[in-house]
Amino acid sequence: MVTLSKIYTKTGDSGETGLGDGSRISKTSLRITAIGAVDETNCAIGVARLDAEGDSDAMLARIQNDLFDLGADLCAPEDGRKAEGRLRISGAQVDRLEREIDTMNEKLSPLTSFVLPGGTALAAHLHLARAIARRAEAAMVALAAQEKINDAALRYANRLSDHLFVMARTANDGGMGDVLWIPGANREP
Repeated sequence: MVTLSKIYTKTGDSGETGLGDGSRISKTSLRITAIGAVDETNCAIGVARLDAEGDSDAMLARIQNDLFDLGADLCAPEDGRKAEGRLRISGAQVDRLEREIDTMNEKLSPLTSFVLPGGTALAAHLHLARAIARRAEAAMVALAAQEKINDAALRYANRLSDHLFVMARTANDGGMGDVLWIPGANREP
């Protein structure tokens, strides 16, 4: 586990930061961009949890913990020093997301239009978290185009946005309170 007794170290003052393997990279690198987007996703889920209860809150709590696992995975390059034995996102974590998506989706009516972000406070927060999760996934894909990263981590990021979307629909009275897009509704005649 991590023990932090001092929060600032001044080691990042030059625009670099340390990775889990002890190497140093630019704070503008694709890896740090991906880690930051994962962290931002986690923060948005924390806000959503203010309105979540029961099973929804429990699922979001598990996802928040998984996102720290994902950050740990990303901060230790697969081909870097000390890569062996590092914490990595597993296929079981992806499978759990898929099971939860399927369980929630079974209770929803099929969509007849795209859903606008909104409805209940929880749904609105989940849609925001979903959009941030998509950005995190895009950052991870960009990183994967240049460096080796864990395939399960990419799959987890992809499923997460789907999970948050289905959970948002669930939070909107099982989809009955979804705000649907009406194509061209505000075009002038």
